[in-house]
Amino acid sequence: MKYSLELDPEKTAKAYGRELHCSPKHCENIARAIKGMDVKEAKKYLEDVINFKRAIPFKTHNGKRAHKKGMGPGGYPQKACKFILRVIENAENNAEYKGLSPENMYIAHISAYKGRIIEGYMPRAMGRATDWNERTTNVEVIISERD
Repeated sequence: MKYSLELDPEKTAKAYGRELHCSPKHCENIARAIKGMDVKEAKKYLEDVINFKRAIPFKTHNGKRAHKKGMGPGGYPQKACKFILRVIENAENNAEYKGLSPENMYIAHISAYKGRIIEGYMPRAMGRATDWNERTTNVEVIISERD
């Protein structure tokens, strides 16, 4: 899989989450919320969302979504936050392996998009069936050192 953006390999570290079993719509809003944050700040933010302390603002896919304090439509997509947190930690470990300092790094690029659909079905009465598919998400993260 290729990354959608190439940055200076001397100052950056990358990580890729392939076919994560979480919602692409949730991941898209999470990526928009944490892009540009420091890595430590982003990890703390995602942990707060998992513990229902802070909400993710939903800019897209927000029909019939309740408003949260201090923002418009928002939510607590725990499952997607756990997966993205793992990908960010992986990028942080890759930076440490390359000899970069993860303390002064920020999320230079993050994108989430649909992965493949794992097809399934649920049997119904009269010999019929209903699609019961599992959506997957691809997430790519590039962290970079601050100048």
